Amino acid sequence: MAEQAQFETLLANLMSPDNDVRKQSETMYDGIPVANRAQFLLQASRNTSAAAEVRQMGAVLLRRLLTMSFEEAWPTFPPELQAAIKTQLLAGIQQETTPNVRRKICDATAELARNLMGDDGTNHWPEALKFLFECASSQDPALKESALNIFCSIPGIFGNQQAHYLEVIKQMLYQCMTDQASPQVRRLAAKATANFILENENDAALQRQLSDLLPGILQSLSESATTQDDDCVLKSMIDLAENTPKYLRLQLDSVLNINLQILSNADLPDQWRHLGLEVIVTLAETAPAMVRKRGKIVPLLIPQVMALMVDLEEEEDWATSDEAEDEDSDSNAIAGETGLDRLACGLGGKTVLPHVSAALPQMLQNADWRYRHAALMAISAIGEGCHNQMQAVLPSVVDAVLPYLQDTHPRVRYAACNALGQMATDFAPLFQKKFIDKVISGLLIVLDDLQHPRVQAHAGAALVNFSEDCPKSLLLPYLEPILAKLEQVLSVKIQEVFAKGTKMVLEQVVTTIAAVADTSEDAFVPYYDRFMPSLKLLMQSANVKELRLLRGKTIECISLIGLAVGTQKFMQDAADVMQMLLATQTDSQAQEMDDDDPQMSFMISAWARMCKLLGKQFQQYLPVVMGPLLKAAAIKPEVALLDEDDMKHVSEDEGWQFVSLSDQQSFGIRTTGLEEKSTACQMLVCYARELKEAFADYTEQVVKLMVPLLKFYFHDVVRLSAAEIMPCLIECATIKGEAYVREMWNFMCPEIIAAMGTEPESDVLSQLMESFAKCVELLGKGCLSSEHLTSLGKTLNDHLDAHFHKQDERQERRKDEDYDEVVEESLQEQNEDDIYMLSKVSDIIHSLLGTHKEEMLPFFEQLMPHFIKLLEPERPWSDRQWGLCIWDDVIEYCGPVSFKYQEYFLRPMVAAIMDKNPEVRQAAAYGCGVMAQFGGENYAQALREALPILTQVISNPQSREVENLPPTENAISAVTKMMKYQPASVDMDNILPHWLSWLPVKEDKEECVHIYNFLCDLVETNNAVVLGPENRNLPRILGIIADGVAAEAHGQDQGLTQRLTTIVRQIQGSPLWANCTAQLTPEQQQALATFMEMPQT
Repeated sequence: MAEQAQFETLLANLMSPDNDVRKQSETMYDGIPVANRAQFLLQASRNTSAAAEVRQMGAVLLRRLLTMSFEEAWPTFPPELQAAIKTQLLAGIQQETTPNVRRKICDATAELARNLMGDDGTNHWPEALKFLFECASSQDPALKESALNIFCSIPGIFGNQQAHYLEVIKQMLYQCMTDQASPQVRRLAAKATANFILENENDAALQRQLSDLLPGILQSLSESATTQDDDCVLKSMIDLAENTPKYLRLQLDSVLNINLQILSNADLPDQWRHLGLEVIVTLAETAPAMVRKRGKIVPLLIPQVMALMVDLEEEEDWATSDEAEDEDSDSNAIAGETGLDRLACGLGGKTVLPHVSAALPQMLQNADWRYRHAALMAISAIGEGCHNQMQAVLPSVVDAVLPYLQDTHPRVRYAACNALGQMATDFAPLFQKKFIDKVISGLLIVLDDLQHPRVQAHAGAALVNFSEDCPKSLLLPYLEPILAKLEQVLSVKIQEVFAKGTKMVLEQVVTTIAAVADTSEDAFVPYYDRFMPSLKLLMQSANVKELRLLRGKTIECISLIGLAVGTQKFMQDAADVMQMLLATQTDSQAQEMDDDDPQMSFMISAWARMCKLLGKQFQQYLPVVMGPLLKAAAIKPEVALLDEDDMKHVSEDEGWQFVSLSDQQSFGIRTTGLEEKSTACQMLVCYARELKEAFADYTEQVVKLMVPLLKFYFHDVVRLSAAEIMPCLIECATIKGEAYVREMWNFMCPEIIAAMGTEPESDVLSQLMESFAKCVELLGKGCLSSEHLTSLGKTLNDHLDAHFHKQDERQERRKDEDYDEVVEESLQEQNEDDIYMLSKVSDIIHSLLGTHKEEMLPFFEQLMPHFIKLLEPERPWSDRQWGLCIWDDVIEYCGPVSFKYQEYFLRPMVAAIMDKNPEVRQAAAYGCGVMAQFGGENYAQALREALPILTQVISNPQSREVENLPPTENAISAVTKMMKYQPASVDMDNILPHWLSWLPVKEDKEECVHIYNFLCDLVETNNAVVLGPENRNLPRILGIIADGVAAEAHGQDQGLTQRLTTIVRQIQGSPLWANCTAQLTPEQQQALATFMEMPQT
């Protein structure tokens, strides 16, 4: 008893406001053996003579112990302790009279039940199930609440007995939801039902069986909105909308209307209104077609969302402040703005734009500035989601916005800048092409607003958006007025920063100059000397802590200007800039730069730009640069598993972001430093790519750092960079010798394959596959062990299975009752992602066959059923295209051996020459070409069958239209290869006149080389059919060569260039030259003249 009393004193001290007492108590608590601790905690939670806070603490810590240490601790507990915990927890729920303590005992009970659930779904605590039903059917509301709290925490408590008990569970929930005596029981029953549905989110049959519980949830939602004492049902409704929207379908009108009422009720707390909006917005995202069919809700919803956006407070110093504080994310205005953005993206422009457009004119004319501001911010918000519909009326939208750049209220002018900047991003480059004159002149006027720095800075920000996506040719005529204005503002603001310390506008102007220079590139050279001295002065002088961001942005600006104007111009200042960068770097290393110092990320990027400018000369700076870069790339984010009580003491404002795992637990990650890590990883890619063997000494450090980051799931760009750098590192390391490279590859390879198997993001997965293929091509034959191939085979098989499964799912969605044209657009976007992945699988097969030839066929055969399936006539055209590409590689790299598979691909390939889709035709025509070139005699019959079909494709009147050029030129190349490599399958004398009439070819540079080389063969051997009687075809041949030369069709093939030059010189030296050239067009004559003047290597 004495020990127990001491322990309860210890529990009280754990809650002490005195840090020293609390820390000492925590140390003592951690030193108690786990079994003893569990016993003490159990007794403390049951000791009715102890204070309620102590009993509650006992239950909280017991639950935490069961959460964190169950697998290690529970098996070591004596059977009597295990039995006591089970018994006493259930008894505690029945006997505890203090609601908060009873709730914490319920949480501990639920945690124990969760851990006593077997992997096969067997509940190893059947007494808890019996207790749950008894409490739920009790007349005591407290026991009903306890049963429901446990069920909320572990809705899968019935395990593999769930189907058996389903009707009983349904009755239990229904009775509790209709309990007339206790609103809290009804609320908890609604929440428990929602959690049970969410636990079974993929079980459509179960959801249908429980559909008649939904009205009870909605009734409870209405009640709780009236009393405003608990928002748990409203939050549960958000979870249902996100994860099981189909469950809400039968009552969707009621769901939407109740939440619209909550949103519209200005008497409710803002948080409630935001949650009501969140339900509707989430449904618009997860089930947009379902919401679109309830068209009556949208005209009622949009005005309410825009009314939130009007809810702004007048702040006298808002526009004159030098600190651009972030808007309060919990404010009505921000909730409305983000809600409108998401509604537009979810429901689409056809649904949303008409109702926003209807509200705008009146709001823009309103005397109250807040309405004008809200209208302009609404235009900013809907651009992405309403893209196609808004693009059609863009001139009228821009004309409506421009006058507000000169509105009487600064916040309206700010919103007008915001709208133009956002549209410049959303509608680029069309926006720039149509409105450059109006927008540039309007923004330059606002840049003169010296009295309102926040507005002035935002005009600069809008100019950044405009410049970033503006084609260089469009921007050049406006460079002088833009840069004259920026130079003027820069000069004024540099004086101000050193006189008054005001810096916000200067920070923005420096960024704007950088963006304009980045777009204008070498056209910035004439302005270079007008800006660089001032920027260098800033970099040199802005050394106080308050100006760190300004200095970082100045470093960025200088390095971007350097990249824009090029090495020759920048070299005059490169030494000074490098010295200042080096000084900052060495100072920061000596003084340990603060973790939150913004200069570091700017410097990391600046060094990479310097590397691009200086090339191999940059190697000398690596010893200084690499230390901080590797440190930044190695930043480890702080993560934590937090329970309900911990969450009360941590704020998202402190750089933490949270994902709720359950009612009781949240996963937290501190995001501070993640962007710096991401930037550093991108810069390592840049160094490895640019410096190659000059980076070799760092490859070991970098590979050890980057390979684990292939599974850094906290940040997509980090994983993308890790994937991208792998082949670059192999190239860098080549100078170190084969053994070194092999060791590095053996470290990389299994991890790349493993990452391909688990990567959730399609763009990162595609990069992984692309990098793997490049690595194989760099390393060549023998780079993959049997273990590597086994893993790779499983990974590719899984992705191909998933590919077919996703296509089947999309077909099923087309049969859904809510299917419409907007759903189809979404399905097409998903399909494009899927096609891209398939193309990367093809890249991997290409690399394997290209390096290993027929030795790779046993591996190929494991995946062959998928590649056969891709060619099935009912498959989408993209499947057939990539299927043919893969079989093309089999023929090209395995030669005659490939014929053993002909029953799977030959008929589909020949048939596909006439496919209605040009990409499929191209792949099929290319396949015929490689059959002729590499396939051997076995393919002769197939080629004879293909020849008239290829001829038909080439002779089609539409064959030279842009989309048809690739298949047409591949067909011409295929016929060329037949004549060159399989002449027995072709009537040469008959086909050659046609073939000559098909030339020139210009677009497919790779196939052009084959075609023009064959032309050279024929001319050099004086082929009578090609040259014609008395060489009458020479002008025609010369014209073909001239057209090919003009189009650079011979590419970089020096051998072909030399052959063509020789032929032209031979004609030039003959009496026929004047007659031949007289028949050429002026363009052809000029092309030939230029070609013959070029130095031959």
